Amino acid sequence: MAKLIIEAGQTRKHYWRDLWRYRELFYFLAWRDLLVRYRQTAIGVTWALLRPLLTMLVLVIFGRVAKLAVPGVPQPILVLSAMLPWQFFSNSLGDSSNSLVTNANLISKIYFPRLIVPASSVMVSMVEFLISFAILVVLLLFYQYPITWHFLALPLLVVLSFLAALGPGLLTTALNVKYRDFRYVIPFIVQFGLYISPVVFSSSRVPAQWRLLYSLNPIVGVIDGFRWAICAKEPFYWPGFLVSMVVIGFMLVFGLNYFRRVERKFADII
Repeated sequence: MAKLIIEAGQTRKHYWRDLWRYRELFYFLAWRDLLVRYRQTAIGVTWALLRPLLTMLVLVIFGRVAKLAVPGVPQPILVLSAMLPWQFFSNSLGDSSNSLVTNANLISKIYFPRLIVPASSVMVSMVEFLISFAILVVLLLFYQYPITWHFLALPLLVVLSFLAALGPGLLTTALNVKYRDFRYVIPFIVQFGLYISPVVFSSSRVPAQWRLLYSLNPIVGVIDGFRWAICAKEPFYWPGFLVSMVVIGFMLVFGLNYFRRVERKFADII
């Protein structure tokens, strides 16, 4: 009797077809992770609102003490419009980097495109982002802040946020399977990244000669895009945005290629 050997994506065409075939597993993993995150908590999914709200209050106080306000923009709106994409990016990076290790039993027993696991983790963070966005809507109504046509760019910026988190997430989760040091490295990167990203302050405060270099941080372009779409008080810095998009594209391609290259070894070493 002939033996059938199932490998993780024997050809690229076969692999991408399998991603569609296993789409229900993607939904199941994302839904499971969302339920597990708030299981046995007193207020449940309300934490998705409470965490960004408390963080915003702290950053607003810091911004006022440091006099980092932008004229004409309420400080809570200025901070939250940047904090939401930042939290989405940081949560996605942290969750996806550990996703393969936490699903080791599933990966070692059955075949499915392993890309589903980190992608579903990022999707959970997107659901939390959409829930947290309700706080921003309430603030806009409270301050009676005008909504312009720039708001139409938000869906595209959300997609860019997803891609910005997915590329590094694929790279770190693949590395974390072999080198468990990354479980300690990623929280440090996330904490450090908060200080070098324009969350509390506007990136327009960065000296002009350094601003293009500053945009090599991919989340800078995403945050600037969100602020432009929501606040609409400053001219959009297109050169920096394009640089950030190039970095996001490079990280996505590099992370995906590395993930696919080492994917077949996950079940053996995890």
